Amino acid sequence: MSVRIDSATSADADLIGAFAKEHWRADFIVTRGRKIFPTTLPALIARESKECVGLLSYEVIGKDCEIIAFEALKKHQGIGSALLNEVTGEAKKLGCRRLWLITTNDNLEALRFYQRRGFHLRAVHPDAINLSRKLKPAIPVAGNFGIPIRDEIELEMTLS
Repeated sequence: MSVRIDSATSADADLIGAFAKEHWRADFIVTRGRKIFPTTLPALIARESKECVGLLSYEVIGKDCEIIAFEALKKHQGIGSALLNEVTGEAKKLGCRRLWLITTNDNLEALRFYQRRGFHLRAVHPDAINLSRKLKPAIPVAGNFGIPIRDEIELEMTLS
């Protein structure tokens, strides 16, 4: 079955809100000390038939496009790559020069995924998760592989 990538419309707000609560433990995301609600942002939805199998929300500020929230529910099947390719194309159309995101130090799968697709490590924000936990206490103390979640890692790709 093939995956279709759609731009979210206002009719998708409930789907996005439910997806956020199920996969990110709240109806908001915390990044760099900001609380962001994915339902208020442009988003891309990956669908197999009518089933949502992935979501990517993003925010454009000036010449930068930040990936705010990103999840592919079926790993290693091209869903994440399709969503990333779509947002990259959209960012270029909007005249963005940089595509960037924040992940946490425990998210080794994401670090692998992004670097294999041309992203570079831009910055490490030590202990930034302490501030994030004040805004979103549901962030666990330990994450993938039992790694303590402490730092935010910024990755970027220069767009031509």
